[in-house]
Formats: sequence, C-alpha cells, structure tokens
Amino acid sequence: MSAASRTVNAMTVDVEDWFQVQAFAGTIDRADWDGLERRVDRNTSRILDMFAQAGVRATFFTLGWVAERHPALVRRIVAEGHELASHGYFHRLAHEQTPADFARDVGDARKLLEDTGGVRVQGYRAPTFSINTRNPWAFETLTEQGYRYSSSIYPIRHDLYGMPQAPRFPYHPEGGALLEIPMTTVRLGGRNLPCAGGGYFRLLPYEIFRAGLRRFNRADHAPGIFYTHPWEIDAGQPRVEAAPRMAKFRHYLNLDQMPNRMHRLLRDFAWGRVDQVFADALG
Repeated sequence: MSAASRTVNAMTVDVEDWFQVQAFAGTIDRADWDGLERRVDRNTSRILDMFAQAGVRATFFTLGWVAERHPALVRRIVAEGHELASHGYFHRLAHEQTPADFARDVGDARKLLEDTGGVRVQGYRAPTFSINTRNPWAFETLTEQGYRYSSSIYPIRHDLYGMPQAPRFPYHPEGGALLEIPMTTVRLGGRNLPCAGGGYFRLLPYEIFRAGLRRFNRADHAPGIFYTHPWEIDAGQPRVEAAPRMAKFRHYLNLDQMPNRMHRLLRDFAWGRVDQVFADALG
C-alpha cells in the first residue's frame, strides 16, 4: 500500500446555494435571495448520499442563512457522523466587514448552528478565503467567538483571494490560540500551486489533480484538505446570464463532470473530518 493511500485527507463542503457565490455578488442582490429557487437542500443531500455510499465522513462549513431555512439538513449532517462547522451567516467577505460586524456574523452563525445541530461548532471557513493581510484581527475575533480552528487561508496568488506568503501547513497566527489549517498546495518551481478542489478541480484533468494530491501526501508527509460546494454537482441550476463572462466561466465550468469526478476522488483517497484528521494539531 502506498504512502498516499495510507494518508487520510480532510474532505470539506462549503454549504451555500448557487446564488450566494462571490462570482455573482455584483449581479444578484442579497435582498433578493429569499425569492430565488433554493437548491442547496437537494444538492447537499446528494453529496451526503455519495459520502454514505463511500463510507466517508466530512466537515460541512455551513452558512447560517442556509441552516436557518433548512434545519433538517443540518440535523442530517450531524446524524450521519459529519462535522458541523461554520461558513459565517451571510457569505460576506471577511475583509470587507468591520471587526464588530465580523464578530456578529460569525457569532450568530455559530450559535444558530449549535442550537440547530445540537453539537459544538469549533471550525470556521471564511467565504472566498477572505482572511488575509488586510484583516489579521479576524483570528483573534474567531477565538473570542468560541472557534478553535479556521480553514480560511489559501497560500496562492489569485485575483480574488490568496496569501502566498502564508505557511502551507497548520499554524497558530500571531501565536494565538486559534489553529489555521490552510488549503493544500503543491510546491513546484518556487511557487505554490493549488491542490485543494474548487474551480481548479473542475478545470484540470482529474489525473493531474490526483497526481498533485498524491505528491503532496508523499513529499510533504501530511494530510491534504479538499473542498467543494453543493452547487458544483448541479449542472441544471439556473443560469445568471447578466453576470460577467469570467464569473460565468468559473461558476459553470464542467459542472456536468463533477459527480463522476467526486466518485473517483472518494475512491482514490482516504477521507475524514477536519477535526479528526488534524486532531493532533488541535490538541
């Protein structure tokens, strides 16, 4: 058995609906969300079915907005042995909020998720990886709001997010109590290359992504972290034609291939919950 196959990586899902993504933030008004077709319950249930079939437990970073409207979904996540974690309440970029607004957003989300799921919520992921050099105070705020870890840093260069100078492995920002678990990157040619899922997973041939994650497990002797969204397995979702061309390209690319790719990924690697995969680092 190879080193890569013995490594248990962390599987994560950012639970948000198709109209809440950052790609459409300038096109779809937040005030209109409640009038749009909600597909997050059905799509997340499909992912839960995939995980159940594969015997995989994962971490679901869930929006408070979604949990409020779909409490039964939250309870199913918990009942099936997955970790319930927070994606904030309204999918607002962390670096565009004041410290007080951010504290309210993550605090309200955590309380609602805990009340709904009946379990402790200790993990957080910022929408669009929006903790960076502009808001380092966010880590202390998360600690004050009861979180133990964050998975909000992507140490790459990207036009929408990224903090390439950040550590590639779990660390305590500013020497504080909170553990940051950054998204997985492969080091090649002096650069960090993305290897954690999302749009890159849909863009690249599956074999290239698989090789990258295997290389990370073997060369760095560490577990990786993968992320996806419920809307990524939904090729039949509404089209937002008024959105910018690049936003549409990023959002709709290869959605029809995702269910098959996810089945292959679940088969080719071992997967677990963030709190269990990184239990030693959490202490």
